[in-house]
Amino acid sequence: MAESIQGLKRTSMCAELSESDIGKKVTLMGWCHKQRDLGGLTFISLRYRTGEIQLVVSPDSSDEIKEKASKIRSEFVLACVGTVALRSAPNPKMKTGMIEVNVEELRIISEAQTTPFYIEEDDNANEALRLKYRYLDLRRPNMQRNLMLRHKIAKIARDYYDEQGFIEIETPILGKSTPEGARDYLVPSRIKNGSFFALPQSPQLYKQLLMLAGYDKYFQIAKCFRDEDLRADRQPEFTQVDLEMSFVDCDDVMNCTEGFLVRVFKEAIGVDIELPIRRIPYSEAMDRYGSDKPDLRFGMELQNISDVASKIDFVVFKGALEAGGSVRCIVIPGGAKFSRKEIDALGEVCKTYKAKGMAWLVPSAEPRGSFLKFLTPENIAELKSVTGAGEEDLICIVADNGEVPMISLGALRIEAAKKLDLIDPNDFKLCWVTEFPMFEYSEEEDRYVAKHHPFTSPMDEDLDFLESDKGKVRSKAYDIVLNGCELGGGSIRIHNREMQMRVFKALGFTEERAQEQFGFLLDAFTYGVPPHGGLAYGLDRMVMLMANCQSIREVIAFPKVQNSSDLMTEAPAPVEEQQLKDLGIEVSETVHESDIDDEAVFD
Repeated sequence: MAESIQGLKRTSMCAELSESDIGKKVTLMGWCHKQRDLGGLTFISLRYRTGEIQLVVSPDSSDEIKEKASKIRSEFVLACVGTVALRSAPNPKMKTGMIEVNVEELRIISEAQTTPFYIEEDDNANEALRLKYRYLDLRRPNMQRNLMLRHKIAKIARDYYDEQGFIEIETPILGKSTPEGARDYLVPSRIKNGSFFALPQSPQLYKQLLMLAGYDKYFQIAKCFRDEDLRADRQPEFTQVDLEMSFVDCDDVMNCTEGFLVRVFKEAIGVDIELPIRRIPYSEAMDRYGSDKPDLRFGMELQNISDVASKIDFVVFKGALEAGGSVRCIVIPGGAKFSRKEIDALGEVCKTYKAKGMAWLVPSAEPRGSFLKFLTPENIAELKSVTGAGEEDLICIVADNGEVPMISLGALRIEAAKKLDLIDPNDFKLCWVTEFPMFEYSEEEDRYVAKHHPFTSPMDEDLDFLESDKGKVRSKAYDIVLNGCELGGGSIRIHNREMQMRVFKALGFTEERAQEQFGFLLDAFTYGVPPHGGLAYGLDRMVMLMANCQSIREVIAFPKVQNSSDLMTEAPAPVEEQQLKDLGIEVSETVHESDIDDEAVFD
């Protein structure tokens, strides 16, 4: 029978006690992690989010306490009063392993059924089961550490930006749907049937308007929503550490950001970040790493071997070069030991990123390779010399147009590093990627779209290309990258109407459509706008990387799975017919839960 805590007041958290508290009478509350009944002597491990401590019910305890102790099972909620004592058999694996509490009063506050999985640090329970019972999963010590780290990072952000003179301002959740981004989540209006609010993909336009309004340093921990395909580091609803500053250039925003990064890494996880953080132009990042999110924890950089390839009588190389493409490679150290099956698997990685194939060569005394019959001894010697490959190394080559060789080899670089165990999870390497292209061509839409967003300012020296050659226009955009993952990004914004209209027109907007979609912003630009810029971090992603988690779901209290559903609450779910009538909505087709592929809900 459940008892109350009336008359009791908790004096300590479980793991906050130490040897200095020996002899002290304490009142503790928490969950039973384990109970061991040794026949008259009962040990109970009491768990709270601070950790665990051992309770002891001795043969000298009252019959009432011994009877209660015998009934206790895992996850019962308990309250106890007792005296801290030195353990006769210390446990060095526990924070409180030198002490225990001799129980003098014991109450069972709430009983618990057998849980569907063990509440353990590294329990390997099926993730779908863990998410269905997320409230139990969140009791696990590693999950609690993740959420407490998240809290700490958010607090450091608020403290730091407050000290730097930023003002925290909330922006609306219900706003207007605008193009040039991911799909919006729409909210129907009951008052204006047929009209919809959109949940914010970011506070972008609002924070720019705050700069116009004179709040020269804005900050917010903002909730954002994007209806897009999920993956290990992406959720449909996510949290940004969002900021904007007036009268600044790129250096001002990046310097302010670096100060925060130094502080948050030091205070949250005890890691020192060296300043200044390396800055890499986009073109260099693609040339050397095949990615605008380069992982700097290992080498294996890409090399352009077009000059060498032009001397090889191989139709794949010649075709790519004649079409204006390039021939590039990476050298995998020790890759000669890979089997043919393993090398073919590396080629499939390249094909995933649109490469037509991958040529390979082991430049040993008895060379092996996929295109060996086209190579002369001089070709092999030159490839070995130019790439710096040894006889035990594997040269992987892709020839193609545009960025395909870089992107495919960049993905192969990461795959090879994982295969060779070259990545230290406790190493944190940051860099800035700068000078992004202003536009990128979308084959799906058959037009140029904004690389970041249409409010990013072009670089002054590239303005003449806006109308004549969009592919040459670089932007005043910058991403902060951690270990091959984009931690955050920002830019200096456009701050006058004429330039904003030029960019809209470059993206295919007519004057009328621009006014319809962004009229409030264009109108605001006629009332005096300071130069401004900002940045947003992904808070979830930052916590994931700093906690060394493999999935962003491990640092969000109640996440969604791959099909954007919540396994615990079973959202999204049908609603009452009257609710739809109130909103003027008629559902044409319903997808039932049974139609969802359970195998596809995780990354």
